[in-house]
Amino acid sequence: MDRRTFLLSSTAAAAIELLPSVASAQNALPMLRWVPANDLTILDPMFTTATITACHAMQIFDSLYGLDQNYMPKPQMVGEELIEQDGLVWKLMLREGLKFHDGHSVKAQDVIASIKRFGKRNPLGQTLTELIKDIEPINDQTIQITLHKPFPLLSYALSGPSSSIMPERLANTPDNTAIKEMIGSGPFRFVADKWVSGSQVVYERFKDYVARSEGKAVNTSGPKIAYIDSLKWQIIGDRATAVAALQNNEVDGIETVDNDFIPILSKDPSIQLIKSSVPSIPLMRFNHLHAPFNNVLMRRAILAVVNQTDYMTAANGADFPEYWSDKVGVFAPGTPMASTAGLEKITGKRDFDLAKKLIKESGYNGEKIILLDPVDSPTHHASALITADLFKKLGLKVEVRSMDWGSYMQKRNNQDAPSDGGWHVAFTAMVGTSNLDPTSNLGIRGTGKQAWFGWPTNPEIEKLRTDWFYAKDLSERQELCRQIQLQVFDQVPYIPLGAIYNLMALRKEWKNFQAEGPVFYTVKKDGR
Repeated sequence: MDRRTFLLSSTAAAAIELLPSVASAQNALPMLRWVPANDLTILDPMFTTATITACHAMQIFDSLYGLDQNYMPKPQMVGEELIEQDGLVWKLMLREGLKFHDGHSVKAQDVIASIKRFGKRNPLGQTLTELIKDIEPINDQTIQITLHKPFPLLSYALSGPSSSIMPERLANTPDNTAIKEMIGSGPFRFVADKWVSGSQVVYERFKDYVARSEGKAVNTSGPKIAYIDSLKWQIIGDRATAVAALQNNEVDGIETVDNDFIPILSKDPSIQLIKSSVPSIPLMRFNHLHAPFNNVLMRRAILAVVNQTDYMTAANGADFPEYWSDKVGVFAPGTPMASTAGLEKITGKRDFDLAKKLIKESGYNGEKIILLDPVDSPTHHASALITADLFKKLGLKVEVRSMDWGSYMQKRNNQDAPSDGGWHVAFTAMVGTSNLDPTSNLGIRGTGKQAWFGWPTNPEIEKLRTDWFYAKDLSERQELCRQIQLQVFDQVPYIPLGAIYNLMALRKEWKNFQAEGPVFYTVKKDGR
């Protein structure tokens, strides 16, 4: 038998075998094939702040509260809450029907163990833990939290991937050990035996999941109803290959679309482009431990001449301005904590004369400035090139050190003097929800050598940040964020360079996709 005859006969035989299942297959829920921005390497959402791990957690775990479209907490696993004694006692009653993927019911003991583990690593969780006087089960469905003093952010603290609820036996894992067994109670379950690092991650709809019955699914609040049978993350490192796979219907969506591919995909009638609502904020970071940027006058000099429009245009091009913003402060534009406080420091007329005057007053005497350039990160590479040119116009002696992203990540943590292997200026970005408020914004921290790379010291910002945690209402928190932004533009721990909105692409037969996360429990396929 020749090869062609063999293939035809094999195909026919396979088709005959499938005939009895055709009717059921037509009624089956579809699978969604997705290309995430990165590979999933760490599974435990309490062990890392990696965005891909948080996204993974949002599929398989549930949380006590979810966030609505305004990033305000709403009950999710909580069926009823009672807040007593002027906010000192919180009674959280779990809603009926909550079940883990291993078949066990979710109980108060599981919730308590998860909260305790969350409180050991996460900054907001640590703040909550310090305030908890007692946490105990009233019964299998009710948790009582007694605080030393009122903490209005308690429900907000328990709304994110880091505060995911897992079985007690897993939550009791030491916080310095990443959990590898993924048992949640969310709308999808993790299929461990199909996970191949660097290749694929597979999730299946959890048929026993009981969604909330009221409200609308928005962000992570409301009913989480899976309309797909399975979700397959296909890891494709090369962006061009991912785009080709999308065009050829080999995948259904991709998480990150580079600007180079926007013209092609925007003209494809089978593909829709989806803009995220919370941007990343690229930034210029100074080394505060060593001269010359340990002097605030030098940092203010650079702030006086940075033009966010130049940086955003260089990184994104001028053809698609709807996917980036200038006039950006500390917090993401359009979110509750964003403000215009002090924004004139970066949006006003760029003043080279003022910058040169401040440089002279700082005592700068021609020392070489080491600028780190991660060449394989297009946004940061563009920022490095613009900054090098800017420094030369100011009369600064600059040396650009080019390297790949992995080498850059190691180099930026070096606290040694620049002459001994350290650095002066580096570039990075704070992603998505890191820009919503002071809880996860690492750039504002002012704790010296214990702070994020750059290591600024700013007790005033630290005090404002602490006050934010205990603010009694939204308006007070917003005012504190205004004060934080004023401090940032005065002391300049970093300079925000604009805002970039991540662009995703999805085949048009898919509807109701939620880009935040992203999460996949609302998306539907036409006709299914």
